[in-house]
Amino acid sequence: MKPADKHYKFINSKTGYAIYYHSINSERPIEEIKTELQEVKTKVAIQNGIYIGTVYWEEIKDDADQ
Repeated sequence: MKPADKHYKFINSKTGYAIYYHSINSERPIEEIKTELQEVKTKVAIQNGIYIGTVYWEEIKDDADQ
């Protein structure tokens, strides 16, 4: 199994701060990745006591990827 190679940060859109980081193996089907990200988003919102609609994720890109 390949190590996790996609990294995401979850951001509170009201503050603009990253509140959680998560890594995923990119060899998984895209639908599984999206499902996992949605589950993490829900968990992050609950743990931080914020509305789920204010949390979003974005992939962290290395400078070499750009």
